[in-house]
Amino acid sequence: MKTPTPLICHLLCALFFFLPLNAALAQSIDIKTISAEPFSKVIKRTGKLEFKRTLSLSFKTTGYLAKINVDESDSFVKGKILAELDTFELVTEKNSSYARLLQAKKDVTRIKTLLDKNLSSRQALDNAKTLVETTRASHKLAQYNLEKSQLIAPFDGVVLNRLSELAELQNPNKAALQVVAKNNNLVVRVALTSKEVALLNLNQSVQVSFSQGVLSPEVTTGIVSKIPVFNDLASQLYTIEVFLAEVNVKEVTVGQLVKVTFNLEHNSYVYRIPIAALNSIDEQGKLLISLQLTTKDNEKYYQQQAFVIEQLDNDYIYLSTEQNALPLTVVIQGWQSLKKASYLVGENQLKTELVK
Repeated sequence: MKTPTPLICHLLCALFFFLPLNAALAQSIDIKTISAEPFSKVIKRTGKLEFKRTLSLSFKTTGYLAKINVDESDSFVKGKILAELDTFELVTEKNSSYARLLQAKKDVTRIKTLLDKNLSSRQALDNAKTLVETTRASHKLAQYNLEKSQLIAPFDGVVLNRLSELAELQNPNKAALQVVAKNNNLVVRVALTSKEVALLNLNQSVQVSFSQGVLSPEVTTGIVSKIPVFNDLASQLYTIEVFLAEVNVKEVTVGQLVKVTFNLEHNSYVYRIPIAALNSIDEQGKLLISLQLTTKDNEKYYQQQAFVIEQLDNDYIYLSTEQNALPLTVVIQGWQSLKKASYLVGENQLKTELVK
């Protein structure tokens, strides 16, 4: 008899059943024909919604905080002045450097006149010209420091933290505001095993589900934006980053838990069998599943077989096979009503009973 499962890895025949397809049994048994298909596994994980990037804004120079135009949770647009220093000292330095620059230019003119009368030297003129360049550089730096006395929004965003108060002395090592961009700045981070990560690709689309009423629509599409090289030493899991390009910061609550669904595909082929078809597990740890087979005389009977599992989740059992493998006819429901078969007199004659 030709077996319909010649290509299943480590397929072992265990127990045999035989039953004519009478009306009563046909009603109690649900079968399904399952063909080989590319391995596609659905993985559902819960992750935390986080910011991809945060930005700490600080002043370039020291000075006292004179104005702060935003507070925590305030939104702002690109180009808005968020905070300003007291500029008295910076303006004074700018004016002073400008005066020195004017004087240096006058000195060059004066030395040129004296040099024409042989009352000065070429070296004095060179020194005067060098002084002009150094004072011009000092003046430009003073102008730059004055411009940087304001914190200007680099993007449309939201204030996360206000870290300074009015009249408080600022310095370049201290952040005054912590801000985040409104758009293109949300990610979900979830943990996967090494086998699951091996099936992922960068920029792969995934499904992200929010709590009811949080976002409309409540399901959006994200992409895998980061796959780490190293795992967490304690958990041995890899933290994957899913980027949400279409979600605005103001529409959701950062820190909330969301559900992420990965549809993982591989080049291998499997039988994807519903978990309800699982009869039991034998002493070797193999899964026992009941199949419907056909004899040479075209009579149908049931046979329980043991399989080495490839993958398992809450919904399906995945058994390795090849692309051209024959379909399996699997008993999904009603296998509990089948009982062990025993040989009777006569070759290949089997007796079966319903479990009472």
